[in-house]
Amino acid sequence: MFNKILVVCVGNICRSPLAEAKLRQLAPASVEVASAGIQAMVDHPADPQSQVEAVQDGLDLSSHRARQLTDAMCQSYDLILVMEQRHVDSVCQISPSARGKVMLLGRWNNQQEVADPYRKDASHFASAYQLISAFSEQWKSKMNW
Repeated sequence: MFNKILVVCVGNICRSPLAEAKLRQLAPASVEVASAGIQAMVDHPADPQSQVEAVQDGLDLSSHRARQLTDAMCQSYDLILVMEQRHVDSVCQISPSARGKVMLLGRWNNQQEVADPYRKDASHFASAYQLISAFSEQWKSKMNW
């Protein structure tokens, strides 16, 4: 059982805040869910379009502030979920000992990646969130939440 889950993307303003909020909505209260970025836009709020996607699903990203991924952060979480395969290597460069606990959010869907919607139109955010939501539901099922 994973009691502490960290979701990681690049800037921590588009995909990982959405996945953090969705997983938090699905997980039992005893499971801690957080997010961070490999090259975080530290202290920036979630992208406005990510906030739109969140609100449409009853989630609130208004208090989100981007955080930089650190080795200490990686050490303190049981599972680290990333959006793209290249993020696995990036996380492991920051925290080499984390390799065994870094997995794609889309692991249960043929290792499918979630493309970065940053600076793209609303349809890209909608597509990204559709995948994030579906993949989060798959994790819920695999975790027996």
